[in-house]
Amino acid sequence: MQILKAKTLGDIEFARETILQFRQNLDPATFVKQTYEMMEKEYFELAYIPSEDNKKAAAFIGYRTMNMLRTGKIIYVDDLFTLPEYRGHGYAGALLDYVHKEAEENGVNTVHLDSGFTLHPAHRLYLNKGYVLACHHFARPAQAK
Repeated sequence: MQILKAKTLGDIEFARETILQFRQNLDPATFVKQTYEMMEKEYFELAYIPSEDNKKAAAFIGYRTMNMLRTGKIIYVDDLFTLPEYRGHGYAGALLDYVHKEAEENGVNTVHLDSGFTLHPAHRLYLNKGYVLACHHFARPAQAK
């Protein structure tokens, strides 16, 4: 299974369909440039597994390295998604393993991610990969009503 790290606008464009299926809030006209800017300025990384016909990404992972007082150096997984027709092939697990290896090679303490309450198949994968339910994540709009 080939895992590629996005480095160019073309690499991001290759993963376009998969990213937009997962992150439907993104503006299709600007997200490629936005993602590339994140990669240049915010330590954001994007890796993907090409589909069998090599025309799109079958699965992708977006992650960033962070350093916080609470945790020390971590990798935070922003996004992990496999197109429905490619699920059950081990792609998400392989992408997590890829990030775990990168963490180990770069002296990162832990890998973190958030997951929706109802995503039970994803939770099973995370638990099988050694993740623990470490906390509840809270968020609120900056402009509270």
